[in-house]
Amino acid sequence: MTALIVCHFVLAACARPLVRALGGRAFVVLALPPAAATAWAVTQWNTVASGGAVTWSWRWMPAYDVTVALRFDALAELMVLLAAGIGTLVLLYCASYFTDGAPGLAGFAGNLLAFAGAMLALVLADDLISLYVFWELTTVFSYLLIGYDSEQKHSRRSALQALTVTTLGGLAMLVGFLIIGQAAGTYRISALLADPPRATLAVSVAVVLILCGALSKSAIWPFSLWLPNAMAAPTPVSAYLHAAAMVKAGVYLVARLAPGFADVPVWRPVVIVLGAATMLLGGWRALRLNDLKLVLAYGTVSQLGFLTLLAGAGNRDTALAAAVMILGHALFKAPLFLVTGIVDHAAGTRDLRRLSGVGRALPHVCTVGVLAAASMAALPPLLGFAAKEAAFDALLHGSPADRWALGVTVAGSALTVAYTVRFVWGAFFRKPGVEDTPVHRVGWAFLAPPALLAVCGLVLGPGVGRTDRLFSAYADAFPPAAHPYHLALWHGFGTALLLSAVALAGGAVLFLGRTTVTRLSRRIAWPTADGVFGHLLLGLERLSLQLTGFVQRGSLSVYLATTLLVMLAGQLTVLGVDRPWRTAAAPRIWDAPLQGAVALLTCAAALLCLTVRRRMKAVVLAGLTGYGAALLFVVQGGPDLALTQFCVETVSMIVFVLVLRRMPVHFQETVSTWRRSVRIPVALTAAATLGVVVWVAAAARTADSAGAAMVTEVSHHGLKDVVATILVDLRAWDTMGESAVLAAAAIGVTSLIYLHRRTEGSSLREEAGGRTAWSLTAPGMTGLPQGDEGAPERGWLAAGATLAPEHRSVVFEVVARLLFHPVLVLSLYLLFCAENMPGGGFVAGLVAGLALITRYLAGGRFELAEAAPLQPGLFTGLGLFLSTGVALLGLVDGTVLHAWTHYGRLPLIGEYHIGTAVLFDFGVYLLVLGVVLDTVRALGAKIDRQIERAAAEKAAAAGPSAPPRAAPGTEGTPG
Repeated sequence: MTALIVCHFVLAACARPLVRALGGRAFVVLALPPAAATAWAVTQWNTVASGGAVTWSWRWMPAYDVTVALRFDALAELMVLLAAGIGTLVLLYCASYFTDGAPGLAGFAGNLLAFAGAMLALVLADDLISLYVFWELTTVFSYLLIGYDSEQKHSRRSALQALTVTTLGGLAMLVGFLIIGQAAGTYRISALLADPPRATLAVSVAVVLILCGALSKSAIWPFSLWLPNAMAAPTPVSAYLHAAAMVKAGVYLVARLAPGFADVPVWRPVVIVLGAATMLLGGWRALRLNDLKLVLAYGTVSQLGFLTLLAGAGNRDTALAAAVMILGHALFKAPLFLVTGIVDHAAGTRDLRRLSGVGRALPHVCTVGVLAAASMAALPPLLGFAAKEAAFDALLHGSPADRWALGVTVAGSALTVAYTVRFVWGAFFRKPGVEDTPVHRVGWAFLAPPALLAVCGLVLGPGVGRTDRLFSAYADAFPPAAHPYHLALWHGFGTALLLSAVALAGGAVLFLGRTTVTRLSRRIAWPTADGVFGHLLLGLERLSLQLTGFVQRGSLSVYLATTLLVMLAGQLTVLGVDRPWRTAAAPRIWDAPLQGAVALLTCAAALLCLTVRRRMKAVVLAGLTGYGAALLFVVQGGPDLALTQFCVETVSMIVFVLVLRRMPVHFQETVSTWRRSVRIPVALTAAATLGVVVWVAAAARTADSAGAAMVTEVSHHGLKDVVATILVDLRAWDTMGESAVLAAAAIGVTSLIYLHRRTEGSSLREEAGGRTAWSLTAPGMTGLPQGDEGAPERGWLAAGATLAPEHRSVVFEVVARLLFHPVLVLSLYLLFCAENMPGGGFVAGLVAGLALITRYLAGGRFELAEAAPLQPGLFTGLGLFLSTGVALLGLVDGTVLHAWTHYGRLPLIGEYHIGTAVLFDFGVYLLVLGVVLDTVRALGAKIDRQIERAAAEKAAAAGPSAPPRAAPGTEGTPG
């Protein structure tokens, strides 16, 4: 089973090269996985028809009892045959429906096959969470398929509408699954049905939520609005997703859970009432539409209501009727959609008012369409008739509610007959006063898939008894009936046959009076659900705009004050209610007096920030608070934290300085006296409250510290640095996630500032060449600027001469040249010695970044181009790739992030060891280095260019002058 599912997704991923090589014929290759699934399901017929099941499970996370389970039983047999069998024929149909040059064909083909794989996994899932995952996959792929023609506004809107309705229903269903799983103690579907939880209030709520998901998926009223609009999709999508597969998912879920939950008090009223209402409303709407696909679409809505009613009625005979009706519906509705596609393809229209004489022009297409329509109208001897007879008989001998439902289904069946005749008349008959529609011939490969499905409906009518054993294997999960019904084409004369005749006669009368019916239908029509949805969406959008305009004032101080006040209220409430100081030990003021002194100085620096008017002073004072926190780490004995804090504060201050070059020197915001009188108390109170909370929390510890256990655990691996080991081994998953977030944030922020990343490197070199002549041929002097006589001008930095003389500092250049390589070596030392000494990949990357920043500050952005000629994205991507690769390497023995260590000896160096933790940390090193370099390039080079451009424009406005050198303050990094 798993191999069949995986094959769908693997081949779907290969759809693009297949379509590029084979064109439309690629659909024949893509039909192989569903064809194989169909053949496999046929071989298991006897096993599941005898009451057996084929199961498979994989304990994904044993510690949390998370298991992926699949189960193939009688109901799954039916659904697999539909999802895979009809999927095969639809893919073959696509080979004739689409031309080789159709836009977006590769994506469409891959999405259609992937949808088939997701649907196959959905009906095989024996776990509620797995079922939900594949449920949402079908939602996503259906969204992509409905919106295939994305250039059309109607297609985009229809796809979004289907996604919105079904996703909201799916989220409600997930909550219901979680409640049911917690109440029953298991998420295994087979276990839930064998021993369902007691019908409590929580279970009733969960059942309603699950039904919301099922009913929204199967377009049951009031969720039926999305299905007719989904007809904007190509006809193969309508035939597969909206007749045979996706919309059947909701009916399948109702049928799957009915044996265990039909006795929950809310189940039957919801299913029967909404199913009956949907059957009538959908059938009535289909009588006044002129688009053949829309007639079938509302007919599908009507039939889905009928199927939901039968599947959820909760007794053995209605379950049997539901199973055979599911099969019958797929075998007549899918070929009708496919025939509609052929008619549209051949005649160029689907408007039944413009079609005339198509039946004579395309007799074979007409034969297939009439055969499938006869089954939909429940004419003997087709499968639709046998299924309708079984449904009428089951409801006739059911409860009083079932007999009320019987009356509705008879009326709904009359509507079905009426719109079926209207479809056949509109598509194929010759109409008075309308010229015959010109059509072109249809190839046999185009007609074969719908013809095969229609013939199956004809053959299975007399042979419906052969399916009785399979469907009874599912229906026998319900309480036994006094007189169990058995499937057969003919049960003699009786009430069920009489009701079928009444439905046929009523449908004929409705069709003959179609003009009056259409006029009456339009006169008493309710507002369309699509219109209601549009107005609700528009109202929600307006409300959100009003709410956003009220809340998002654009004032950073207001946002910050709101956050602090909410935090303050919450913390004070907890402190006032719990009073943790009553049970906690008295907190110590400090561990050493030096801590108090450093803390006071740090607080003084923070308070001084409130008094300064110059931005640079504020940055320096804010940096001093960070350095003060680092000193507290030093006093407390945390060298790793202190080293990291020092590096972070240094990089942060440099970034602030780079940004401040484009901002006014003084703060320009004028704060009134009353605002200042409010802000300062709020800030001080919030800071004091947070400090007290941390102080009290530290004193409220009741358990022993975990530090000793961590030291012991780390020492078992021959290591000493507990912090580094925790980050790259014990909590490596967290570090991976944080690294990915850091990379995404840095790339996103810098991309907003620096849009032309890929072309900046080459333009930078060209710009530098415009300033000075760059030597690319002198041995050992690559990148050095040339003097006036052509001899290379020696300097301490490679690109120092690109700066204006008044902005050069020889002392700074010498210091930068002397410190650059030692600092890089120090960063590598911090990286590789982190297992036993302070350091690690994060702080080592920051130190390496500081070395490059020093070159930038001393020599400008062209200097950094020489020091780091590679793109920052290379470091970032390589770091993520290395860390992720090391994490996944452990899957060789079945454990992600499995650690190993290699010991060896090298000449001169001596003994060494290297492990996965070091490799993982090296990936973090590269990632941090790339982020720092990317940030400095964006905030340095981009702003440098803006300053130079402004200076050049100012000089040009002042009059002709000598070519400008680098503008003041442009000592920036390259882009």
